[in-house]
Amino acid sequence: MRLIGMLDSPYVRRVAISLRLMEVPFAHEALSVFRNFEAFAAINPVVKAPTFVTNDGTVLMDSALILDHVERLVGAERSLVPTDIAAHARAQRIVGLALAASDKSVQIVYKQTLRPKDKQHQPWIDRVQGQLEAAYRLLEGEIAAATPWLYGDRPMQADITSAVAWRFTQDVLPGVISEAGHPALAALSARAEKMPAFLAFPPD
Repeated sequence: MRLIGMLDSPYVRRVAISLRLMEVPFAHEALSVFRNFEAFAAINPVVKAPTFVTNDGTVLMDSALILDHVERLVGAERSLVPTDIAAHARAQRIVGLALAASDKSVQIVYKQTLRPKDKQHQPWIDRVQGQLEAAYRLLEGEIAAATPWLYGDRPMQADITSAVAWRFTQDVLPGVISEAGHPALAALSARAEKMPAFLAFPPD
């Protein structure tokens, strides 16, 4: 199996780390949707990262859909989602908040770097930043329960996606979301980034 995309994407990175923690063998191909457009298009004409190619050649995209498929390949002992329905709902909420934080971070970065200053609409940026702050405020409240992980003695998808999102925002929007105001998230990220699976796939 093949994972296509750069690790500076939180979506690619969370898939890579999850695959490693689920002990699913795969090859990572660090192709950029910008610099390697043609090579990427040869694998997936939509040129969307992450792209995942199964052993039978099926091309999947979107990190949530890729991980949903991979969950069906592993046993319960390697799954990264809780089986209890209430715990599963809360885990999905946490993952949703972390993905929303990633999405809003990407929107701000694209708006600020891909559009000329005189073409940027500040009220729109302010609204997106408000959404980003709300996502992290709610996520901080959820992560405060981690001891050290949210669902036992190993990180699950809620932990992984939260840690990856936090690191991404801190890297691309330094100072926008303060560590002092989000101590549980900062601590979760610090724990996660020391793990071999995270160290194996650092953000580019």
